[in-house]
Amino acid sequence: MHNGHDAGELAALDLNLLVVLDALLTERHVTRAAARLGMTQPACSHALGRLRRALGDPLLVRGTRGAMLPTPRAEALAPGLRAALHGLASAIRGEARFDPATARRTFRIATGDYAELVLLPPLLSLLASEAPGIDVWMLPLALTREGVVAQLSSGAVDVVIGPPRRGWPDGLYIRPLFDERFRCVVRRGHPAAQSPLTLDRYCALSHLLVAPRGSPGSLVDDALAALGRSRRVAAAVPHFLVAPHVIAATDLMATLGARLVDAAAAPLGLSVLPPPLELSSFSFAMIWHERTHHDPAQRWLRDQVAKAAS
Repeated sequence: MHNGHDAGELAALDLNLLVVLDALLTERHVTRAAARLGMTQPACSHALGRLRRALGDPLLVRGTRGAMLPTPRAEALAPGLRAALHGLASAIRGEARFDPATARRTFRIATGDYAELVLLPPLLSLLASEAPGIDVWMLPLALTREGVVAQLSSGAVDVVIGPPRRGWPDGLYIRPLFDERFRCVVRRGHPAAQSPLTLDRYCALSHLLVAPRGSPGSLVDDALAALGRSRRVAAAVPHFLVAPHVIAATDLMATLGARLVDAAAAPLGLSVLPPPLELSSFSFAMIWHERTHHDPAQRWLRDQVAKAAS
């Protein structure tokens, strides 16, 4: 047991210095860290001097344009320090209980229009009965991995819903939500709907592609390429919900997720055909930041989204 020893070490160190160190490691700039804490810049520099003496390490060294670079010791300290201060703040506040029935607040979810269509109706009906004071804002999903990480780490959004791509950095959590199969659609009365759809006839048609990032290529085109085949993409749009309307008014074909097809086929008079090649399913997942992982309100929100997805 090291408790007495630990307490002695902590008693010898002003705990306010650890708050200053956390701000310095976050901002990496003395003036900005001082502003964040409501201190003067000289007081912040003085605190850094005391920390260096107490820990026997320079902790932050001068970089370019006033920026400070953490030493290896400081980098090793940072995650544990952040977690300890967070735990201390929670202990002092008392873990805020979250009561959905009485809570009034807004949650922000970043995603594309496909997941909005699938998840928002069931999510909002859940909230209407269980949490009438909760509002939900859907925001556009950043197009790059770095952008998504920034949305989450800055707190601009609470959760992101999108493809569970590989290679997310540490500090993010991922929970699968739903898988989706492909269907082919054409307007009712289209010649392609009159007889079974073969791969040759599929490749001979002009296609509409949904490309959220605006770049060519898709799961379908990859599957065709694996067979040594290709198709003509005559038009591409960034939004899924536009696609069924374009199909209803043209001779193009689209290969879309089943939930979108189910929602649009009857009202728009579309013919639904099975794809004439083996296509893997695509999936959606919920992604959030470790900063919000233990927060009771955020945990509740994530459970509601998962419930809506099921």
